[in-house]
Amino acid sequence: MGRRTGIALAMLLTSAAFAMPVPALADSFAYVSNAASNDISIFRLDSATGAMTPVGTVPFVGVDKPGSSTPLALSPDRRFLYAGVRSQPYQVQNFAVDRATGKLSHLGTAPLADSMANIVTDRSGKYLFSASYGGDKVAVNPIGPDGKVGPPQQVVATGKNAHSIQPSPDNRFAFATNLGSDRLVQFRFDAATGGLSENDPPSVALPMKSGPRHIVFHPDGRHLYLVDELDAAVAVFAYDPATGRLTETQRLPSLPADFKGEPWAADIHTTPDGRFLYISERRTSTIRSFRIDPESGQLTPLASVATEEQPRGFNIDPTGRFLAAVGEKSDGMTVYRIDGGSGALATLARYPAGKQPNWVEFVAAP
Repeated sequence: MGRRTGIALAMLLTSAAFAMPVPALADSFAYVSNAASNDISIFRLDSATGAMTPVGTVPFVGVDKPGSSTPLALSPDRRFLYAGVRSQPYQVQNFAVDRATGKLSHLGTAPLADSMANIVTDRSGKYLFSASYGGDKVAVNPIGPDGKVGPPQQVVATGKNAHSIQPSPDNRFAFATNLGSDRLVQFRFDAATGGLSENDPPSVALPMKSGPRHIVFHPDGRHLYLVDELDAAVAVFAYDPATGRLTETQRLPSLPADFKGEPWAADIHTTPDGRFLYISERRTSTIRSFRIDPESGQLTPLASVATEEQPRGFNIDPTGRFLAAVGEKSDGMTVYRIDGGSGALATLARYPAGKQPNWVEFVAAP
């Protein structure tokens, strides 16, 4: 092959490559739990435009009284959705997820140990963790191969106001926030039996009256982020996978210096690529953004945007391009586009939800 012929062929192949269509990102389904109407609103999110299309509403079975909130959890394979009911009798509602249509099929219910503010599965999907704010405890329920939850197999007393619990990325440890005791509890977790036991040390002390609320691991598994309810601070912890211990490395405020009143922060999430972190603050009804340093995990404050009134819950879609926030007092959901370079949020549209929406989960369509 001559030099000119080779160059021409290379140019032709390059042009063909650029002409090839870029594979479309999959749409996803958004599940919004509504505490006052005891149901789940389902939407389909267009991955190209961020537009939400209502799919339907699924009521809870046999639940008459509204609870204070309705935490949701997904199985790791996204085949099952779990909804915690915080009115008596305390229970978890089990649903099968149709990945093609987004629709939910009710599988049954199982008892929970108390009114649980947070539920989440372990990394294997064989156990359901839960945390009770009013009961000062965490609990473990087994999950069968069919996705159905069994009765609690372990209940562990914690400090005051256990608000959330999360497994470590390697599934060997678990961590729970104690909002009233200002502590982050450290557990060892036996994935074979589902048992929780104290780690050494059993907890990490946090600033008084900070009110640790929700936690999330960075996708790299090396850092954990915490949002405080009572002072709206955000803290960064280094995670040691060998010992399961957390070490605080940064703490910074999220509200402006001239803020007057009592902070009331709520939820926290990172983008799937780990570049940005967001929290919701209910007193100001805002979503606040931070840039994450890829090496140190440290945070740099970016900006805040107005959102739904009293945004208890929000989440980020699997592509990392959209954020959906719901308002407990507005009964609505606002969708934002996330700028991949800056992390800035641009408002796209607002949609009605059920009564007192407070939690959002996403499942990617096939």
